[in-house]
Amino acid sequence: MMSPLRILIVDDSEVTRRILGTIVRSRHWNVCGEAEDGWSGVKKFHELKPDLVLLDLAMPDMDGIEAAGLMSSSDPTVPIILFTVLDLEGLESRARKAGICAVVSKAQGWNLLKSIETAVAQSHGTIQ
Repeated sequence: MMSPLRILIVDDSEVTRRILGTIVRSRHWNVCGEAEDGWSGVKKFHELKPDLVLLDLAMPDMDGIEAAGLMSSSDPTVPIILFTVLDLEGLESRARKAGICAVVSKAQGWNLLKSIETAVAQSHGTIQ
């Protein structure tokens, strides 16, 4: 039996982190850690070695694109999903260059589970 998917949640909103945690646990995946800004997210990424990262774009200290770039350069096998309320021109392209595998709008949060499942399937070959 495979161990549950371990997910790191990086978002400056405690409410969003709580909601994302509920969504993650509803699929019997684990929240291995949480961070409230980009720097803390990068640090936890290195410490916890998650299977997947859910990352906000607009955060204090370091935005999600920069944080994703540091995470991805360290371990490009870990899927990173940008979960953001912002819809900036060119965001998708910048996100891909930083190693982000999917951009999901917070306004369309129902797409998040599908994005996680797709990212895991593409990186590990199976959905856990």
